[in-house]
Amino acid sequence: MSLVDQIISEIDKGLKFSLDNYQKESRAYPAEEIEEDNLSELDRSHSANLMRVNHSGEVAAQGLYRGQALTAKLDGTREKMDKAALEELDHLSWCNKRLEELNDRPSHLNPLWYGLSFGMGAIAGFAGDKWSLGFVHETEHQVVKHLERHLENLSTNDKKTIAILEQMKIDEAKHSDEALDSGAEILPDGIKSLMGVIAKVMTKTSYYV
Repeated sequence: MSLVDQIISEIDKGLKFSLDNYQKESRAYPAEEIEEDNLSELDRSHSANLMRVNHSGEVAAQGLYRGQALTAKLDGTREKMDKAALEELDHLSWCNKRLEELNDRPSHLNPLWYGLSFGMGAIAGFAGDKWSLGFVHETEHQVVKHLERHLENLSTNDKKTIAILEQMKIDEAKHSDEALDSGAEILPDGIKSLMGVIAKVMTKTSYYV
């Protein structure tokens, strides 16, 4: 496809991922065989808010990987980004399903998170493949820590959400390790800190909005 066609295709994907809860999954839903516990209203609300944050994170992940795939200089790197984006669609689907089970909704800010992440991914791709992979490595490393905090804050009665986040944590750690093994450049501390600040803004706002 021409560059214009690629951009139009990516805009279409962005709208689907962030507005229509569009998703495809290749793996079974981790909570499929787990019965719903009788959560208190407070615990149910907290779980839903956390899953809304995680859903926004997965929308942002799609933007990040799609942006990097668009500007990657090497075909091998582009293929890695495309593969990671497809794997992350499982997470997007699982988070959306759990939100539906909890009778809640995704964040209204998802189009913003997708657009910002796509831009950041595209810039990382322009910077070079090693830096782009370094961005993936650090992003996924921070996501793992984020999921660990969520697992600590969830009610132990919410076994369905716990099962989903545990599998997501395994997958994110794998993506981080794969990026490092593929030659990722370790990002400077200043960029890591900035990424952490942006992530905190997203998580704080998506929890409520």
